[in-house]
Amino acid sequence: MPREKVVRVWDEREVVYSPKRWRYLWEKREKALAIMERLEQFDPGLYGSVARGDVRRDSDIDIFIPYRVPSYLIELALEGLVSRRKIVMATPWHLIKGVIEIDEETTVTFPLIDPTDRELEFYRWGGMIDIWGVKTRQRVPGVNKKLILIIPTERGHIEREVVGRESEVARVLGVSIDIVTERVHVLTRRDNIGRTGIYINEEVPDWMSFEEALKIIADRDPNVRRKVRERGGI
Repeated sequence: MPREKVVRVWDEREVVYSPKRWRYLWEKREKALAIMERLEQFDPGLYGSVARGDVRRDSDIDIFIPYRVPSYLIELALEGLVSRRKIVMATPWHLIKGVIEIDEETTVTFPLIDPTDRELEFYRWGGMIDIWGVKTRQRVPGVNKKLILIIPTERGHIEREVVGRESEVARVLGVSIDIVTERVHVLTRRDNIGRTGIYINEEVPDWMSFEEALKIIADRDPNVRRKVRERGGI
């Protein structure tokens, strides 16, 4: 998917969904629900555009488990669906995550170390709902990669620029002002200088567990080793 640039053109506007856009949303929700039901014991959340509702045909389906559990339990729950497994860490200061790719548009992500409150807020920032919210067709506000606050309506959604109204956005999303200012800084900087790459993005071999792969990475990388010692994970 092409990189989306930060928008600073208008203050607020309403977007009315076409029947096709509603169909994309409910089809992706149905697909997400089937996976989330397998993971129900782990309190999975659906986050991003499929939680907010502002989907396109090529929108990803992103599911997140909000706490650390043994990876083999997640893989057992997803038996027959796993196509690729990766360990990802955006920067040396970010959460170390396991990523299970179901197909080209669907991923299940889970922490390999204990997440902080700030790291969990990241998912509420983008909009996240639980399995009950998916079943009852709820939609939630969240911010997209263009730094636009999406507020669901019966006809579609309202869009508002985030820059300049950070406190309001924090209240609407129920997150701290710190996560809002951090994301504004990260996304505007990325917009100006481009994406600088992901610190760790390594595929996990079929015969190896996530925890074993993380230990190998930690043995050679002091930043990862320090994170694991601080917050567990192996």
